[in-house]
Amino acid sequence: MNRRKLPGLYIHVPFCRSKCRYCDFYSITSLDLVPEWLEALEREAVLRKNLFPVFGSLYLGGGTPTALMEHEAGLLMDCIRRHFRFAEGAEMSVEANPDDVCREKLRFLLGQGFNRISLGVQSFDDGELRRLGRRHAGRKAEAALGLVMSSGFDNVSVDLMYGLEGQRLTGWARSLRRAVEFEPHHLSCYQLTIEPGTPIGRLAEEGRIVPIDEDSEHSFFLFMSRFLTQKRYIHYEVSNFARKPQFECVHNKKYWNRAPYLGLGPGAHSFKDAVRWSNVKSVSEYCGKLSVGEPPVCSREDLSSEQVRLEKLFLGFRTRAGVDLSALGSMPDPTPILKQLEKTGIVRVHRGKVVSTLKGLLVADSLPLLF
Repeated sequence: MNRRKLPGLYIHVPFCRSKCRYCDFYSITSLDLVPEWLEALEREAVLRKNLFPVFGSLYLGGGTPTALMEHEAGLLMDCIRRHFRFAEGAEMSVEANPDDVCREKLRFLLGQGFNRISLGVQSFDDGELRRLGRRHAGRKAEAALGLVMSSGFDNVSVDLMYGLEGQRLTGWARSLRRAVEFEPHHLSCYQLTIEPGTPIGRLAEEGRIVPIDEDSEHSFFLFMSRFLTQKRYIHYEVSNFARKPQFECVHNKKYWNRAPYLGLGPGAHSFKDAVRWSNVKSVSEYCGKLSVGEPPVCSREDLSSEQVRLEKLFLGFRTRAGVDLSALGSMPDPTPILKQLEKTGIVRVHRGKVVSTLKGLLVADSLPLLF
């Protein structure tokens, strides 16, 4: 079985020891409801276990999965193995916080079958980490990354963030250089998004912080791509880089390729047959619904054929795989627009695909609007 074409399974662990100032993902900072959440997750697994026969990937995200105690994480993995099947060689990913990393925990995660770990470093600069509300310091991030790289994981990914208030290109360059010194297999580099309702979002609304301007955004992005490409990383998606093709994130590529996936836990999303649904963003409501046998779904979207086409464009233009020419449609004729985009160096057309150039990746989200 081709694990890349099989559905993916995502488990949302909605617990953090503290909340980062930029984070818009659903989580709570109390761990008191972990036992109740584990029971509810088992009930949801029973409800969904026949939706897909076998999975090609598992992704434990959050929240902070490594905030769980070992016996709690063990119960979670027992539940997953009890109700779901995985293809041989399936990618098994877990997100980790530098503050939670120690040899014993890494040994435990490897023993549970995880072969890929994503370490949420974000920055090696203490001032930037404080502004983001991260718990760890730069020196702790370095120590954790060194430990992870020597622990036996087949694929180590590092999360970094740029476009922070007061950040300069020299600071961003320092974090990138420090990260690649450890030679991780994969890097995910995200521009800070200021989300309404977050502490940073409220500061921006009050005018107490100013988002970086577009020219600075472009400078940060172009430096990142050129620097990592020089270091022989493959820029395979707007925010993602891999040392070799086999280190590209199998699970995330399922989202970008519109493969089916199942999400369990409060706030998790699922997708199958042009239907997308999401769970309630509340641990207590999630547990309450499942305690009476009710699916914890709060929204459902049936995509039209045109929505499917536009989604293929939106996701495809963000990746080095590109977009099939057939997805552009024929009314109006896309040829003149394509020729203009090629002429200006935004895309290239190759073997029936339209692929964003580096210049095109800067404006990838706006390209679908042209077709």
